[in-house]
Amino acid sequence: MKILFISHSFPPVIGGVENQNFLLSKALRRSASVRIIKNTRGKIWLPIFVPLTFLKAFFLMSHYDVCLLGSGILAPLGSALSFFHPKKKFFCVTHALDVIFAEKKGWLSKVYKAINIPSLQKMDKLFMVGNATIHEAIKLGISKKKCKFIPNGINKNELKEKHVRKELSQIFGKNIKDKKVILRLGRFVPHKGTSWFIENVMPKLPEKVVMIAAGGRVAKNTAGDKDDFINSEKAILKNKLKDRVRLCPAIPQKDLKILLNTVDLVVSPNLKIPGSMEGFGINAIEAGVCERIVFVSNIEGLLDAVKDGKNGKLIKSGDAQAWINEIKKVIKLKKSTLEKRGKEAGKYVEKNYSWKKIAKKYLKEMK
Repeated sequence: MKILFISHSFPPVIGGVENQNFLLSKALRRSASVRIIKNTRGKIWLPIFVPLTFLKAFFLMSHYDVCLLGSGILAPLGSALSFFHPKKKFFCVTHALDVIFAEKKGWLSKVYKAINIPSLQKMDKLFMVGNATIHEAIKLGISKKKCKFIPNGINKNELKEKHVRKELSQIFGKNIKDKKVILRLGRFVPHKGTSWFIENVMPKLPEKVVMIAAGGRVAKNTAGDKDDFINSEKAILKNKLKDRVRLCPAIPQKDLKILLNTVDLVVSPNLKIPGSMEGFGINAIEAGVCERIVFVSNIEGLLDAVKDGKNGKLIKSGDAQAWINEIKKVIKLKKSTLEKRGKEAGKYVEKNYSWKKIAKKYLKEMK
């Protein structure tokens, strides 16, 4: 199969969609001929990238069997190309924000709903990263028959490494060798629940429990989710957690790997926030493949990423006491027990979410 892969956002730009598009294209190349047209300059370059890409793809499509779009933002581009190449097949990876952005307030969302949602409907098939995303798409009038759930994947050899707690202490800024360390990975946005966790859970945990929250911040005047970093800072000051909580808004990849391979527990305490949603929960399987204990909220795309008792534990979203109780239980476990559970989670994730397996699902559906 010859695939023309078009990505609106690609590394070195940092983000979940960027990483997903990169790893998917890399995995597909093992079994198919793939040419990538990619935007590596961020969202500011989109007004130039889209028309230039249309002209380039217009001529290239005659040499390819299918066109795979990296996100729903490019659906109008795919719709236009399909008009000129009716015998070719057009597919689109569809993330949560690709769908729910149409329900947000503001003129930009209205334009998106009028143009992008009908364009998604014109694709031959939509590869949804979560079942919750399919549910939201159907509410907007997109046919269920066009939607196929395919989860995000993971490459163990790109994340699993040997690191020591001394390295973790250096990131935290003081010696935490004898502490129990909780990690929250993900952008600082309201639905990720970071500020809620700092405010409602951390103050009720023993002093030996510390936390690191790492992820990107949302720039001002950016369409989509709002920045929640300031609320996290306020929660730290209000609850006198300055010595127990660290916020890392711009952490390098090498430090991210240290965190994933040394902390005791990784949490995703997501909340239901109107207009926002967790499409899948890639951080949960990243932590799992690094053999970490994982706790996540029992909502949205996290239900696709974590199978209770297999690679993590589902906890009621927004129930602070439930989170406190479960964390207190796990920090009392012996080191050998934690390591055993971590290894079991790692095996489960590698078996079910490897990019090699996920890429085969994409190819099967496109064929």
